[in-house]
Amino acid sequence: MLIIYSFICHYSPHLVLKQEVRDAFHRYYGQFAISAITLMELIYGAEKSVNPEKNLAVIDGFSARLEVQHYGFDAAVHTGQIRAELAKQGTPIGPYDAMLAGHARSAGLILVTNNVREFERVPGLRVENWVSR
Repeated sequence: MLIIYSFICHYSPHLVLKQEVRDAFHRYYGQFAISAITLMELIYGAEKSVNPEKNLAVIDGFSARLEVQHYGFDAAVHTGQIRAELAKQGTPIGPYDAMLAGHARSAGLILVTNNVREFERVPGLRVENWVSR
């Protein structure tokens, strides 16, 4: 199973329309999920948008077709380890990125993102980029 990161869906929605992303969605149909952290980020963005009702409806439709992975104890442990290790190295990542990395790593999932630069620093995390620029 893969885990979808919101950078593709939220920050760069035009990227979802790219053929390579659509092909990957079809290739992995039924194998991907989103983190509850990703869902939170999407809802936050929708709530502060100009048209929250419309955007929340899109999120409802999108998330209804995917499994939402709950963030639990193991994810929290991995997140704490990741944040501490990267802080010691002087290469921290943002707290939500650390949570997503911890979530994916703890469950043995692949994190799909076009923000590879942040996540490639996380030891033991499998990352895929479906978007070539």
